[in-house]
Amino acid sequence: QVQLVESGGGSVQPGGSLRLACEASGDTLNYWTIGWFRQAPGKEREGLACWFSVDRSTYYLDAVKGRFTISRDNAKNTIYLQMNDLEPGDTATYYCAGDPSPTFRICKDYLFDHWGQGTPVTVSS
Repeated sequence: QVQLVESGGGSVQPGGSLRLACEASGDTLNYWTIGWFRQAPGKEREGLACWFSVDRSTYYLDAVKGRFTISRDNAKNTIYLQMNDLEPGDTATYYCAGDPSPTFRICKDYLFDHWGQGTPVTVSS
């Protein structure tokens, strides 16, 4: 049973940076499709950044393109989301997700089977 545990959330001022981490246990993420999602109060969960194992491509939501970067450290079985130039609109609970299926190339939450518990991010002055 794979478990994903996020860390790194917190409060930051506009323009600041945070790096979220998602450590996996129970299986290796080396060949999994991975992603970061967020959900703000009253809004649907949205895909921010995904890395697809089917073709090793990366997707970014337009709203975070150029500010957020998804990466992975296979040796640590951990994925990261570097978030720079944060804005109040980035306030949400952030989730990592993974799926061993190599067949999809859409950054949608319903395609992922494994989820972390979420970590809150607040951007406020």
